[in-house]
This record gives sequence, C-alpha cells and structure tokens, in this order.
Amino acid sequence: MFIQDLKNDFYRHLVGKRILIVVNYDIDAICASKILQALFQYDHMLYTVVPIMGITGLRRAYGEHQGDVKYVLLVNCGGCVDIVELLQPAEDVTFFICDAHRPLDVCNIYSDRQVCILGDATLEENIPAFETIFHDSDGEDDDEDEDQSGDEEEAHNDSGAGDSDGEEEESAHRAPRRRKLTRLERHEQRILRQRARRQWESERDRIMFEYTQFSYYGRSTALMIFELAWKLSKDNMDLLWWAIVGISEQLLLGKIESGAYTLELEHIQSHVSRLTNKTNDQNTMSASKISFENDLHLVLYRHWPVTDSMRYSRYASCQLKLWTLRGEKRLHELLLEMGLPLVHARQTYSAMDLVLRKEFYSMVERLAEKYDIPDIVYGTFTLSYGYRSRYAAADYVYALLAIMESVKKHKTPEDCFMEASDALNRKDKQLLGAGIDNAKLMHAAIFRQVQSSLEARQVHSAGSFFYYVLQEEHAFFSYPYALGLLAKFMLRGHVATSRARAAPDLPLIATCPLDATQGMCLLVGIAPVREDSPKNFFGKAFEQAAQKSKTTLLQDFFEPSVVQLRQSDLTRFLDALTVLLT
Repeated sequence: MFIQDLKNDFYRHLVGKRILIVVNYDIDAICASKILQALFQYDHMLYTVVPIMGITGLRRAYGEHQGDVKYVLLVNCGGCVDIVELLQPAEDVTFFICDAHRPLDVCNIYSDRQVCILGDATLEENIPAFETIFHDSDGEDDDEDEDQSGDEEEAHNDSGAGDSDGEEEESAHRAPRRRKLTRLERHEQRILRQRARRQWESERDRIMFEYTQFSYYGRSTALMIFELAWKLSKDNMDLLWWAIVGISEQLLLGKIESGAYTLELEHIQSHVSRLTNKTNDQNTMSASKISFENDLHLVLYRHWPVTDSMRYSRYASCQLKLWTLRGEKRLHELLLEMGLPLVHARQTYSAMDLVLRKEFYSMVERLAEKYDIPDIVYGTFTLSYGYRSRYAAADYVYALLAIMESVKKHKTPEDCFMEASDALNRKDKQLLGAGIDNAKLMHAAIFRQVQSSLEARQVHSAGSFFYYVLQEEHAFFSYPYALGLLAKFMLRGHVATSRARAAPDLPLIATCPLDATQGMCLLVGIAPVREDSPKNFFGKAFEQAAQKSKTTLLQDFFEPSVVQLRQSDLTRFLDALTVLLT
C-alpha cells in the first residue's frame, strides 16, 4: 500500500525502533541514505546500513539481519519484485519501500499491511485495478464442492436404495430446496466457468504485459527523503545538496526526461532560497552556498582543459564528430570564433585567464545554434565553500560514479559504497578530488573506445537493433554504469556517422566479458537516440528472448535492461532477440 504522510505514517512510526536500511548501489540511493542517516542520528535511532547490488544481495542482507529487526527500509530496491514472496518474512516484519524504479510490483502495491510504499499513488502510471489481476477463488471452490456433492448424491440415488416411508414424510416437511441440476447441466456450468476463467486469465496477462513491458524511473528518492526532512524541520544546506546530486544523477544518466527535471528545479530553488534566508536571519551564515545557474553539458570542464572536456562529452563530441579530423578542425573553428586562444583552451580551466573564464559560458551559448549544439545549455546548481572550492552537481555525479566503479581485488563494492558516501561530505574533499581524477580517466577511456570501434566499424546491425561486442575484459567496462555510458556514446556516435535513415530509431545492445574463468558477460540495452522517453523495453525483451533461445539469463540487477549470461550463449540469444524484435 502507498503512504503519503511520510512524517506520521513512516518516520514517527520508526522512532525508537531498530531499523535495517538496505541501499541499492546507485548515487540517488546513496544520497537518500545519507539524508536518512542524518535524520536518524538527530533522533538517536539505532540503524544498520547494508549496500547491495542486486536481488541476490537483497536476500543475503535480509537473511543476515532478519533476527535483529522488525522494520526494514529498502532504498531504490525491492519495489519491482514481490518482496514478501522473495524474502518469506515473518508476519510481524514491516517493509518500507522508497524506490524510484518503475513499474512497481502489484503485490507490493496491494499489500494491506506488511509492505508500505512511500509515495503518492495518484502520480503512478497505469496501475491495474485490483479485480483485474487478482481473482477470488473461494466462489469457484464452493461451486466445485457443490458439483461434487451433487454428483455423489446422484450416485447414491442411482445405487438402488429406496427411501423408507419415514424418510418420505420427513422430506415433505423440509423447507423447499432449489431444483437439483442434472449431471449434464452441472457439466455445462463447469465448462462455462472454466471458459470465463480462461478469458479472465488471458485479459489479466494482457494487462500485466502492458503494465510491465517498459522499465523506467519515477521521482528521485533523495529528493523525496529531503522533503521529509523539511517537514520534520530538520533540513539544512548539506541535506539539500545531497538531494540535488540525487536528481542530477537521474538527468545525466538519462533516467528521467529533461521536462521532469525542469519541473523539479522550481521546487528545489524555493528550498535554496528558504534555507539561504533562514541562515541569514540567524546570522550564522554557513561557509557553503548553493546557487542556481545555467551551465554547460560538458564533462568536468571546471577541472579539465576545455578541449578535453568538449572531446570527452558525449553530446558535444557526437554533434561535432570530434573523433574525426574534420571534427577536430571544426572544434578549432569554434574556439577561434569564441575568441578563446588554443593555448588557454589546452590549459586546465582554473588556470585560464579570469576574463575568459567569466565569459566562457556566454561564448559557448552564443555559438551553440550555429555549431549544432543547442542542447548544451541546461539549468543546474553549484556548491561553493571556502575560497577555491566550487563544484557543479554534475561534478559530484561523475566523481561518485567513478568511485563506485573502482572495484579492485583489494577493494570490495561495499568499500566503494562507503567511499562514495563519505565523498559527499564537504570535509572529505580529497575523496571527491580522487573521484574526479578517476572520472577523467573513465571518460577518456570511453572516448578512445568509441573512436577505435567506430573507425573499425565494430557496431553491427541486426535489422531491428544495433549490437556492439567487446572481446576482452576491461578495467572500466566490466561494470554496469561505465558500460551503459559507453553504449550511449557509441550509439550516438554511430548514428552521427551513419547514412541509414532508420539509425536514429534503432536501439543498441552492448556486451563486455565479466569473468573469463566463468565465461560470463555483461549485457546492457540502450533506447534509440530519437526516443524522447527514457522508458526501456529491453528488460521484457531479454526475458522473452532467453525463453525462446533456452538460454540461462541472470537478471539480478534492479535495472532490468542490464543482465548477465554465458558468452557461449550470446550468439543464440542475439538471434532469438532479432526474431523477437523483427
């Protein structure tokens, strides 16, 4: 069931209780968990935070802690699976689900007590009505029992035993009963009921397919939890910044439409103004300041030379085709027309002339239309503290992504999770700086891979989709987020250079080896370039293709369009997917 009043029905219900917080391995979830931890610490509440990467991790986390807690909070996980069926909890355990993944599982939605979903039911899309997907079988059981008893009674009457005179008199005084149906009539009714049941099941399957065929994202979890902090009067600038980073991740990774992001900006701006005025009124102005401004879709350009940032940014690089000699020449023309000398453009942005830095945004904006990069401008927030520390929300997103993807032999995903969480603290500036440096390496590696793959024509067409296969394990691309970024860059770059009219309307499947010893590979599906909606149909398509090709598919991630399968099954799986999508 849905809970709208988070203050009374969720938070105050948990005060004084021991809580298990299970957090998915994504930035929005990390930001939401940081805000929750700040609230719980304020009220001296006992809690345990467990990061997970998929359904297997969720089972393990609950299994290890189920004896200690009766209240479990799932952050960006558990909403799209039947949580009671999956975990088999005791009846006195309550799950609170705060999950941006959609569509939500209908069993969670219609759970009357044990599963509580934080959010507004009116904002959800096309939730099936209860009676269309759940069938009351009690009536059918009664009818079947009646049919069976009728058959038994008829068999008893046909056995040749006659009624005695006393039994006849007794039956005459009995209340009149409905006419007994003949065996043929009962058989006809049973057939009609079975036919009606089959029609209902067929209609239910159609409704459920339409409801679950696309995976997409709802409102940012971090932003929802921040609004809870605001209603509890426990919000501050740090909590607001974490919420901004959470929703910025959704935008930059293509999880939500730019229109949905723009609608949220107005609410966030009002919170920024309120908290700024509040600290001014109290004469305790913090060293941190959040400000809204129009910015550029250029990766980490405040921490990089302008030429590198433009080259490694997906949008600008693909629009200008910067992996080609012609594209490089066009970039030099753009810098020349901007009035930005190449010597300055190749310096780190912070080392550029102060006048050029102040005018850089207006220079790019003025020439954006002419150079076919009109969408390079977007609204965002920046955080300033101290004399030299100024970061855009996108800087935090890319840095945290790089930290989360830096799993090594001596560094577990849990270590990376804690490091990313600590990097959100202003006092841990070194962690953020290291994350930004790793992000630079990751984006440079993505560009080089795109450049070499496009030159070697390694993006192939299967008719209804493109596919790209990495042959060897890679330090970056063996992880879901980096492989997803590579696939989006690869698809956009291929469409920019392809002469096929249908290219913008075709999706891409990218795959990279995971573990050579086990022979597994990671597979990710990306929506077409021309598709305005971020909804992704690959989760359902992968599932059906696996059934048709009889391959074993591991759909362990909470993002259905990211799966694992054996490399030996890849060709058969892609063939089945081609037939399915044709």
